[in-house]
Amino acid sequence: MSTLSERTALFRQLHADGLLLLANAWDAGTARLIESLGARACATTSAGLAWAQGHADGDHLPVSRLFDSVATIARVLHTPLTVDIEGGYSDQPDTVADTVLRLVQQGVSGINLEDGSGDPGLLCDKISRIRARCRDAGVDVFINARTDVYLRRLAPAGADSVRETLQRAARYRQAGADGLFVPGVVEESEIAAIADAAELPLNLLWRAALPDRTRLLRLGVRRLSAGSALAESAAGHLRARTQAFLGEGPGLAADPQAMGYGELNALFASA
Repeated sequence: MSTLSERTALFRQLHADGLLLLANAWDAGTARLIESLGARACATTSAGLAWAQGHADGDHLPVSRLFDSVATIARVLHTPLTVDIEGGYSDQPDTVADTVLRLVQQGVSGINLEDGSGDPGLLCDKISRIRARCRDAGVDVFINARTDVYLRRLAPAGADSVRETLQRAARYRQAGADGLFVPGVVEESEIAAIADAAELPLNLLWRAALPDRTRLLRLGVRRLSAGSALAESAAGHLRARTQAFLGEGPGLAADPQAMGYGELNALFASA
């Protein structure tokens, strides 16, 4: 198995080589399955991970549960792991930096850290403290700064949203960010404008309205995340199957999409 530093270096390289597709996992089982399907790196969805632990999304997950979950995920992976930590589960930059350093020590190569609807200056402080703390510890981490300008409609649609996004990108880059995550943007002209001027690898969140992968590459996008979409899909499928089982019992037909016991067990036998 490669060392953490080698996986982190690989993770950085993946942002310069085509379009990195991240199918976000929410526990060790889904992470191992995603990796087995050929994913070049694994990412967590903060929402899916929180739901799997019995908590709502939105900085409600206890940090202790985050550490426990990441430890189990990192144990089964051979590819780089990046973890979505929402706003860092604290408004104290030093506390967030401590959290990130511990995650890196658990085997994490990258993090997502968001500004939400708060002061962008706070995210800048968190990023700079993380960078300093990791540098002092002699470790590296890819910091993907997420701005919610589009997702939370923090600026008028169109040119104003692009302008606000780029202003924040410049501040986050100066603070030490390695990537820019802009969930919610789907218009080609706006994607191109952000990718061209941000001076950071651009990460988008999957939406059905987005252009295809070839077009995204031409627009300058370097990373596409599924976010919570796969967790939502799995929950919806489980709900439908459970309702059918409770209603039909022994008359329920076998699920043609189900993985067999042997196939699933073999997946973890070597983990």
